[in-house]
Amino acid sequence: MFKDLFTNITVLVSLLIFYCQMTNAKPLTRHSPIRRKITVGIAGGLLGNILMYYSISIDTALIDLRHIPLILVAFYGGTLPALLSMLLIILGRMFIAINIPAFTSIILIILVTAASLILAKTTLSKKMKIFLILTFDNFIFSIIVSSLLHDPYTLAYLIPFYSGASYIGGFIAFYVLNVLRTNQMLFKKYKSESTTDALTGLNNYRNFDEKFNDLVKTVIHKKEQLSLLYIDIDFFKKVNDTYGHAEGDEVLKQLGEILQKCSRSFDIISRNGGEEFTVLLRNSSLTEAREAAEKIRRSVEKHSFQLKNNHINVTVSIGVACFRETTDNIYNLIEDADKSLYQAKNTGRNKVCIAVSH
Repeated sequence: MFKDLFTNITVLVSLLIFYCQMTNAKPLTRHSPIRRKITVGIAGGLLGNILMYYSISIDTALIDLRHIPLILVAFYGGTLPALLSMLLIILGRMFIAINIPAFTSIILIILVTAASLILAKTTLSKKMKIFLILTFDNFIFSIIVSSLLHDPYTLAYLIPFYSGASYIGGFIAFYVLNVLRTNQMLFKKYKSESTTDALTGLNNYRNFDEKFNDLVKTVIHKKEQLSLLYIDIDFFKKVNDTYGHAEGDEVLKQLGEILQKCSRSFDIISRNGGEEFTVLLRNSSLTEAREAAEKIRRSVEKHSFQLKNNHINVTVSIGVACFRETTDNIYNLIEDADKSLYQAKNTGRNKVCIAVSH
């Protein structure tokens, strides 16, 4: 019996790990898309049927942990995936045999599904919810099995064994799934942080570099143009010195928002470090890039940056370079845009300068 229980728990945990690997960084929630809920509901039902295949034999009775994946799905996903899992488990049980034990097990699954959905919505702690759901399942099982079996000796160790197996399997499954979901969310967070500037939400320099290298191949292959705007806040050090770095960060955030509003949805906007930003404009001519740069410059100049206790105005200098018009070698695009930026800063600031054609 204990060997079979260990097999059941091993199968359960293995398939939970497999499921989490397949779903990557997208754990099931009550707000998940319907398609994902349907997919997970079907997966939960299939897992329940697999666990039925590994039933534990105790004299003439068979028990298993088919209710555990159903509880998990109901707990995290809500009604739709829970009902799908329930229906598949019911169909699987009827496929084995249609008799009184089958109907009683169907009643048990329906009641456990209802209890799981109700208790999952309560404000109780997660551990208490799990304990109450499993306790309800054990209680209903005890009533049903007592009505079917009249052998006190069998009942004396069948009911305690099922209850123990249910609690052990349930808490292990919830623990493993919770660890896996936490790892998924941390992976998603770290992945985002590795490519996104935490302050502005824009691409960071690493992501800019990757996207630029990817674009280089596409632009050359399709014989497109590629323009780059290199943007720097004028006298930003004075902002930090006067108002503090927290207020300086607020200026950077608001500038990031302005860049997003002034750019096309497919332009690649990045914070490359400090007060320097870039905008990559795919298939954009030099004229279009200059217009985009002027639009940004004017928008920043007119914008009143709201700080905690002040409203201030800042300006930006912008360098522009365009592959095929100012820059023959696409790998020199960043360097040319950077040079034109420094020309803008050295000749008065708050202006747009174009890279010298060569």
